Amino acid sequence: MIGNDPKFDQFITDHRWAVVTTLRKSGTPSSTFVAYARDGDTLVISTPGYTFKRKSLERDPRVAVCCCTNSEPFNFVTVEGRATVEKDNLVAMTKKVFANIEGTGWTEPEDLPGWLDKQDRVILRIHPEKVYGVIR
Repeated sequence: MIGNDPKFDQFITDHRWAVVTTLRKSGTPSSTFVAYARDGDTLVISTPGYTFKRKSLERDPRVAVCCCTNSEPFNFVTVEGRATVEKDNLVAMTKKVFANIEGTGWTEPEDLPGWLDKQDRVILRIHPEKVYGVIR
């Protein structure tokens, strides 16, 4: 389970979009919108290797991931923790992300391994430490 609240855990499973916040060298936050998937008690995000979020997490692994709904009343669950940047098992983890966003207009590339290689993609694995949110 992610966190101690079964409602928050289920919310994370049921949704697919999040805002990821990392820290700049100055300590100021930087946020981006991403698709995520669950892998056991962690979250995984596929991102190109050249992104700021990858670089910032290699320098400082602290991260906040705010999982949100697609419409009002805009419930959310935030997962704070530490991230690891992974270069192994990319195909399987990226397939999880594409499966989680199925039906949204985003489709898995035909040559997924080639696509991953061309973009030097990595997996950001979020290891939860604190979970909270608002579910109305």
